[in-house]
Formats: sequence, structure tokens, C-alpha cells
Amino acid sequence: MRTEDENRTGTAAGAGAGVAAGAGSGAGPESVPVRFDTKIAVLLREDLESWQRLNVTAFLVSGLGTVFPEVVGEPYADADDTAYLPMFRQPVLVMQGTKETLTAAHGRALSRSLVRSVFTSDLFGTGNDRDNRAAVRAVGKDQLDLVGMALYGPRNAVDKVLKGARMHP
Repeated sequence: MRTEDENRTGTAAGAGAGVAAGAGSGAGPESVPVRFDTKIAVLLREDLESWQRLNVTAFLVSGLGTVFPEVVGEPYADADDTAYLPMFRQPVLVMQGTKETLTAAHGRALSRSLVRSVFTSDLFGTGNDRDNRAAVRAVGKDQLDLVGMALYGPRNAVDKVLKGARMHP
């Protein structure tokens, strides 16, 4: 979510938010604040180590642009014309909560059929995509030991799923 100041300036915290959120230096279309109808959010279990939080967040959002290419903006370039990869066109909200908060959010995401990815504690012990998928496949949805989940969908629906979570510090 944006603060009032971010709504005025068109910028927000998050990967690529300055360009993707319409930050511009002059009057014109680029300086008009952008408000997205959708939201990308990550919910992390609060008891993770710092390195785990970063790793889980990266894994959780990694597939989103392949399924929904519209969430990815244009490639970047600096003043010297050095090319950089595109990033999400909108901020990624990172939240945290207890194991119970994450379990409840997972249930709400399923009941609303929201697009989601999950990261379970078992994935810390695997080393590749094949083993990751097998570890998730081995457990029923109600028994997953979730440490993180990413969501994408209409902002109001995502907000309702995240009820009880708080912003990551």
C-alpha cells in the first residue's frame, strides 16, 4: 500500500517501483500517480532467519511473470545505454505473520481461487526444482508446513487474504 506522499509523487517502495510507478521529473503522463487494480504480495512466516526470508521471497515471486506476463514492465537502461532486465511493473508487498496466520491466509487464498505460490519448510532441505516439486507433492494442502506464500490478484481480494498479517519490518 502507498502512503499519501507516495500517491502524490507516484513512487512506492518495491522492486522497480520508481520507474514502474510512474516517477517522472516533469509534468505530463509520467508524473501522474499510478494505482494498480491488482496486488502482488508475499507473506512470510515471522520465525524465519534473514537469509531464509530473502531466499523464500525470491523463489515465491520468480514464476509470476511467466504465467502473467502483464505484471512485468519494460526492460531498463541507464544513461550509458547499458541494458538491464525488466522487473515487475508494480510494487511487491512483503508481509509477515505467525504460522497460524499463514495457514489461515492459505485457506482464504484457496477459497478465493487466487493465484499463489507456496514455499514449505521441506524446501530448505532440497537443492533443485525437481526435488522441490516432489516435496510439495508429497503433502496434502492442509498439512503443508508453510513458511511463505505469494499472491497475485485483485487488490481487495489479496487484502482480505492477508488479514491478520503485518508489514515486514
